[in-house]
Amino acid sequence: MFSKVIKKKKEIVKLEGLEEDECLQLLNSHAFAGVENAPDDHENLRVIAREIVKKLSRSPLAAKVIGGVLNDNLDESPNVDCIGFHSSISRNDYGGYRRKIGDDYKMHDLIRESASKYFAQECGKLVDDEESSLKISETIRHLSVQSCPDILRKIEKFQHLHSLFLFYENFNQDICSALIEIFKASRCLRLLYIRTNELEMIPEDIRYLKHLRYLNIERVKSNDATRLPRSLSNLYHLQYIIYDRWVSSRRDVDNFLPSDINNLSNLRYLKLPCISLICGIGKLKSLQELNMFDLRDMSGYRIGELEDMNDLYKLGINCLENVKDAEEASSAKLCEKRRLIDLTLCWSYSHIDSRNTNLDENVLDNLQPPKCLRNLRIERYMGVRSAIWMNNVNLLSNIEKIEEIELSVCMKWETLPPFGKLPFLKSLSLYNMPKVKWIESKFNGNDKYHAFPLLKRLSIWGLEALEDWFEAGVAAEDGCLFPCLIQLALQNCPKLKELPSLPSKLKTLMINKTGWTTLNFCSNSNPIPLEALTVCDCPNITSLPLADEVARLAALRDLKIINCPNLISLGRYRGVETTNNSHLIISNLWISDPSMLLMEPLRSIASLKKLSISWNNELISFPNEAEQWFLKVRSSLSQLNFMFLASLESLPSSLESLSSLQKLDICEVPMLRELPNLPLNLQHLSIGQCHPELKERYREDGGSDRHKIAHIPNIYIVIEP
Repeated sequence: MFSKVIKKKKEIVKLEGLEEDECLQLLNSHAFAGVENAPDDHENLRVIAREIVKKLSRSPLAAKVIGGVLNDNLDESPNVDCIGFHSSISRNDYGGYRRKIGDDYKMHDLIRESASKYFAQECGKLVDDEESSLKISETIRHLSVQSCPDILRKIEKFQHLHSLFLFYENFNQDICSALIEIFKASRCLRLLYIRTNELEMIPEDIRYLKHLRYLNIERVKSNDATRLPRSLSNLYHLQYIIYDRWVSSRRDVDNFLPSDINNLSNLRYLKLPCISLICGIGKLKSLQELNMFDLRDMSGYRIGELEDMNDLYKLGINCLENVKDAEEASSAKLCEKRRLIDLTLCWSYSHIDSRNTNLDENVLDNLQPPKCLRNLRIERYMGVRSAIWMNNVNLLSNIEKIEEIELSVCMKWETLPPFGKLPFLKSLSLYNMPKVKWIESKFNGNDKYHAFPLLKRLSIWGLEALEDWFEAGVAAEDGCLFPCLIQLALQNCPKLKELPSLPSKLKTLMINKTGWTTLNFCSNSNPIPLEALTVCDCPNITSLPLADEVARLAALRDLKIINCPNLISLGRYRGVETTNNSHLIISNLWISDPSMLLMEPLRSIASLKKLSISWNNELISFPNEAEQWFLKVRSSLSQLNFMFLASLESLPSSLESLSSLQKLDICEVPMLRELPNLPLNLQHLSIGQCHPELKERYREDGGSDRHKIAHIPNIYIVIEP
């Protein structure tokens, strides 16, 4: 920008490193900072410092860092030696002591070697090299072993290990016997991580690891579960057990966990495939996360187990139909869990047909969460009304800090709580609630107010009875309906009235199976910030006034219009200026009817990167005007998809002129037998589930038309589903 102002050609200035003497001076200033009248023995360090400078690639930052390390160790000659001053180190001109490469950082060579030598007494790593074990100190505390099958049998000399990482793959040695020796020798272990294919069970000798705090087992490829040892229940210091693997058979499930694992009262985190099998889980009072606890009507599995688990910050409860009454529900004492921020309350799938609505309502009334709650999900609740703690004006403040709410498959729920009054609510999802008639109801007689002041995401699916956004007599103040909404998704709401106006900050709008006849782009925002618009399966919609607002829709990049058979207009195109402001510039366009390409503003589209035409059983060929349309985007279109076109027999002949096209995908076009000439720059061609004759024409080994696509580097043809 500055070069344009002064009308002078931009010059690139390359910053060089310091001169050697300058670099030495900088290193010494940090190495001997605060040292007065340095004794003679520091003269040795000054000589060594000059040798260091030669290996720093004249980097001022590296000189500063190394100088600081020296300063901390002036009186500790062993540690100074660890810096590796006399080491042979390759030069790397990074201009600093590290640089970013991808998502990682690479250190200056000297910094890396210095750190490695400095921590050699504490940390070590063995990779495919048994001899390197001879260089590792027997006092090492943290060790990583990768693909060294034999070294495991000699690891008993490391008796002071606190952390051990074993990456034991791709060979058939007996890891179990090796682990037994490790457990017996390294009894100070606090952390054990094992990644393996071979291990069928952890040996019972793990009982020797009395100080173990963290256990993580990762199985690769194998589908068999690693059985947890029974002696695990005696490691009372354990705080974390992580084994994220699916247990398939009932026999494996029953044998997977020790029966007395609830003795581990210090456990904070459990990631296991069958936590709900733990009988008496309430003894794990330090547990912080319980993703899903399946209730049963038997001792040790009832909701009362949660009474004293007050460290939970995340909790899921399933099978709530097994709670007998309100008193049993209250025994969970959810409102006393002062750290709980994430709560999921579920009834079983089989409970959907239940007629015992009173019991569900009484149970939910007595599962009041604490004030600190941030996320709430309720699934398959069969009550008609909201819980008392969600409705009462005095109790609504108990969840006023809530940020996310999801209600799913609550088939009989009729009137929603006044969610619009929650001051911090950011996300609201409502799924399969066929009795709800409006989103917001009257709140303490207040008929007009700021509704959903901080809501950013709203998803409404399967609310067939939904008629309006507000109960009759209720309205948001002008411009105050969803003032912060960014994402809105509506699906299968055939009775819902259209929004009076687009929320002023809306960026993503998805409409699927609504009864709307048009979409009102009325908005207080100019320009309209909408970036993605999807309209699918809306048989009543006849017009989308895109052309009327094309100048204000400058941010629109993704447009999908699928299966709207009565859509006849995209607005009235004024066609005054021919500037970029009067044309859509879209990255991704997805349509089912190619005649839309001839409607303004798509007819005059300025740029397009990706086009998908799909879900049309009537299309046989492209009209001439549509073929000519492709020429308008030939310099910008890079990806083209034809999918699920049951009757299509030919593709546009103008494809050959698409000079920017890189990728062409054709899928589920069963009547297509021949391809047109394709552009020379095409890099990827994928054909799937099309006519067998197409494969025969273009097969690699002697297809009659193979030469027409031979210039394409990547070709994939699959005919059978």
